[in-house]
Amino acid sequence: MDKYYTITELTREFGISTRTLRFYEDEGLIHPERRGRTRLFRSADRRLIQEILRGRRIGFTIAEIREIIQVYRDPPGEAGQLRLLMRKVEEKRESLRQKRRDIEETLIELDNIEESCLNRLAEIGVNT
Repeated sequence: MDKYYTITELTREFGISTRTLRFYEDEGLIHPERRGRTRLFRSADRRLIQEILRGRRIGFTIAEIREIIQVYRDPPGEAGQLRLLMRKVEEKRESLRQKRRDIEETLIELDNIEESCLNRLAEIGVNT
């Protein structure tokens, strides 16, 4: 017998809002069963929510997450999903490396500006 989770149980477990789960449902990422107005989530839905949240934490967009999920559901299945995920991870890693380089360059530029300001203040006789 498959265990079902309510929206309240999942929001508490994952520390997210009901609006977030409804958004994921509206985006077609999850498909809970409905009994009247009640949404019931299977264990597979729970694992999928966990993976969606993980993807969001590392910076994947909803579109990227949807693509990864869709590749799993359709051919080539899990192998294709894993290859796609590895490619997305490398793209994200390179993006973060570039951001790190940009931050380092900005910090150097800020240091240079500060040094120029201090030098000019000294030239005009203002103590810092």
